[in-house]
Amino acid sequence: MAAQSFEKTNFFWELQQQVQRFNEWLESVTARNQNQVPELSLEPWFLDLLWLVVRGIFWLILGLILIWLGRQIWQNWQKYYDSVPSLSNAGLTKAGANKLKVSVWIERSRKFYLEGNYQEAVRCLYMATIQRLNDRGIILDETSRTDGEYRQLIQNLPNREAYQILLNTHEQLCFANRVISLEIFERCQQAYQEIEKQ
Repeated sequence: MAAQSFEKTNFFWELQQQVQRFNEWLESVTARNQNQVPELSLEPWFLDLLWLVVRGIFWLILGLILIWLGRQIWQNWQKYYDSVPSLSNAGLTKAGANKLKVSVWIERSRKFYLEGNYQEAVRCLYMATIQRLNDRGIILDETSRTDGEYRQLIQNLPNREAYQILLNTHEQLCFANRVISLEIFERCQQAYQEIEKQ
């Protein structure tokens, strides 16, 4: 009979042997150290106190996160609110504001003028002008229309300069944060009176 060849070693068998040796070594180390570690016995009141502290820390962290999140939301909302001039100054959006009659806008302008709030007085004159154009069917008011678009649409109207004074002042008021003086208000009021005479 021919002599058969046998494997003397195998990679997987060697790996299994190494893993077994490591496990035996780890078991001997932990058994030795287990006798040296004192047994920890905690009283029930201590466990209750520890659990109370852990819960308190959890709720404190959660509360701080919620406060921080609320503050971030509030600050972003404030930035938005402050960036919309008609909301922050007049308390109205342009869409809701245009539903008012011209006479109401003029009355508001007078009220703001008497209070010394020339910016809002000019804004009301501007809104009265836009509403007057809408009421007469000359230029229908659309909330998406800009001052530049109104400027293009008034090119063929009589008293174009009076309209431009109000449009330019409103544009500077909203986008350049221009401070409106009594002089500027009076010029805008005179321009509106010229428009009203048509």
